[in-house]
Amino acid sequence: MSETEINQAAQNLLFTEAHTPKTFGTTPVTDEQIRGIWERMKYAPTASNTNTLRVVVVRSPEAKARLLPLMAEGNRARTTSAPATLILAADTRFHEYLAMLSPHAPDAVAYHEARTREEREATATFNALLQAGYFIIAVRAAGLAAGPMLGFDKVGVDAEFFGDGRLGALFVLNIGEYGPDPYRPRGPRLEFDQVVSSI
Repeated sequence: MSETEINQAAQNLLFTEAHTPKTFGTTPVTDEQIRGIWERMKYAPTASNTNTLRVVVVRSPEAKARLLPLMAEGNRARTTSAPATLILAADTRFHEYLAMLSPHAPDAVAYHEARTREEREATATFNALLQAGYFIIAVRAAGLAAGPMLGFDKVGVDAEFFGDGRLGALFVLNIGEYGPDPYRPRGPRLEFDQVVSSI
């Protein structure tokens, strides 16, 4: 193992032993844990340091009651039991922060302002999805289980939680400690030679 490679236990925690949970424990997820997750993942790369991901934490019974009818029926039980449910979204006005985030590119704000909303949305979505992948790894690094879900009414979630149209939901992420009988046996994966080629 090289000096820059993480040890096997850490690799197992992040990758080989982590599962998507179907049940969660009852221990709350704290603000400090969520802040720690953000602090771990915020240095991961995005194009021109755009940082387009936004996160809404849904924990209170009142907030869950707003979200649950917008979840696919098969995802409601997991969302109900999760100590915290996060809506991961892309900010279509991300460029408003670029004077701070990208001082090396002084024309970045004006450049993105001149683009169409659809063009900005494509940039926002790509980079927010990159960050969302890092976010899941950071959840695992915090010792928690992460369950991403696409089974929800995106139009409904955007209207209910992002009424001004600036943010667009990407997916819903349940997080917390594993519960009883927490996951199915791991499914097969494609092998290296099936996905990697060299030219």
